[in-house]
Amino acid sequence: MRSVIAACAVSAGILAAQSSAPIQIESWVTTPDRSSLFQKQTNRIEFHDGNHAGGRGGQPIVIDEAAQMQSMDGFGFALTGGSAEHLIKMSKEARASILHELFSAEGNNVGVSYLRLSIGASDLNSFVFSYDDLAPGETDNELKHFSLSQDTKDVIPVLKEILAIRPDLKILGSPWSAPAWMKTNNNVRGGPLKEECYPAYALYLVKYIQEMKKEGILIDAITIQNEPLNSKNTPSMPWLVDQQLNFLKNDLYPAFVKAELKTKVVLFDHNCDRADYPLVLLSDPIVSQFADGSGFHNYGGEMSAMSTVHAARPDKNIYFTEQMITEAPGSATIAIAATVKRMIIDTARNWSKNVILWNLAADPRNGPHTDNGGCAGCQGAITIDKEAVSRNIAYYTVAHASKFVRPGSVRIGSTNRGDRTVSITEDEERPGVKRATVIENSQVLPNVAFKTPESKIVLIVANDTWSASAFSVQYRGQIAEIRLPAGAAGTYIW
Repeated sequence: MRSVIAACAVSAGILAAQSSAPIQIESWVTTPDRSSLFQKQTNRIEFHDGNHAGGRGGQPIVIDEAAQMQSMDGFGFALTGGSAEHLIKMSKEARASILHELFSAEGNNVGVSYLRLSIGASDLNSFVFSYDDLAPGETDNELKHFSLSQDTKDVIPVLKEILAIRPDLKILGSPWSAPAWMKTNNNVRGGPLKEECYPAYALYLVKYIQEMKKEGILIDAITIQNEPLNSKNTPSMPWLVDQQLNFLKNDLYPAFVKAELKTKVVLFDHNCDRADYPLVLLSDPIVSQFADGSGFHNYGGEMSAMSTVHAARPDKNIYFTEQMITEAPGSATIAIAATVKRMIIDTARNWSKNVILWNLAADPRNGPHTDNGGCAGCQGAITIDKEAVSRNIAYYTVAHASKFVRPGSVRIGSTNRGDRTVSITEDEERPGVKRATVIENSQVLPNVAFKTPESKIVLIVANDTWSASAFSVQYRGQIAEIRLPAGAAGTYIW
């Protein structure tokens, strides 16, 4: 009996020692001088109790696991036709290497988990095409000539290689224009959809989803028009909200029901200056039943527009479907804090389930792009020059989230700048006596926190100040003190 008691005592001692071991924090940092580009840090960071004799970390970022917000679908880029064109021209070995780096989450890889595709051509294709192009004057309302043949040359084979690396990849499809014969101006640039072609266009979107599935590619969601309030791209198609409402409820909804599609429909797909557009669509009972949520870009307006839509319709999801961020090629510095704050922290804090940046790959001249309305300044997350690959600011921005905030992670509470917080300090006259002070306007660094499906905590922080900042993190009553250089971004995992 004594030996059993002794063994239990030893086991209890081991468990107590294990439970009292400090929680260690893994950190990955990008510094503005490029001395660290999303690199794992070797310095030891760990949590300690409040009596630890470490340095002061200022107002703490308090992690609140009980406050759970939206689940995350992923982070990534647009695989434009131009991106796929560059990738397919690489040698098999070079392409496999960069795709593994981008889409695997193992080792030092980035773990991209979300892609956006253009349904037909976007303005970052070498030329404009649809899946049902006809000679002038011809029509094909039954879409007998529908074909993915152009995508089978580059987008589809590249996607199949990506899916072999990342089978759980989520894909959003977005059209830049209907086929020209469906439009009032019979042109790929501008010109609204003919109302008599609404049923044909609904069938066009249905067939895209079905034909991609035959290729082994599951389209998780679609938007029905990229930037419906922009008619200046080549291709493009303006679409007023009342017209789109008519199409959604009377044509697309019945077509999806008939085809028994489960693909999500994401509304709007345009800038944060027009929160009214998706809310008008969602005010219709049929569209509200049918649509999964609303998608936003941020070339205009404030990110808070996404929170406005969420406040009005918390039952519907928010997606961030496009943003271009660029830097000067060969720049000695990288503005990582600003882009991580805007594209990762602000999007997630305003309820987005994902972040898609524009675009995955371009050449050193930002090509290809269409003439007369193509984006000549759209730098890729990576630049491909034949077999050589260089990495740009969008790559590192997404990496700070995509590697660790895996699909299914949930945003959790963390102290935001301006929040009311409480500071616990020691009484100056009576050592050991604690005092509580309410801080009405916390000045913590911009941050966002997540809990992963594996129950890890991921905290992303941007130091958007001009000086190196020591900040502290409070988790389950313990404190960790961290130092982040001015202009740097850090991802912290425990």
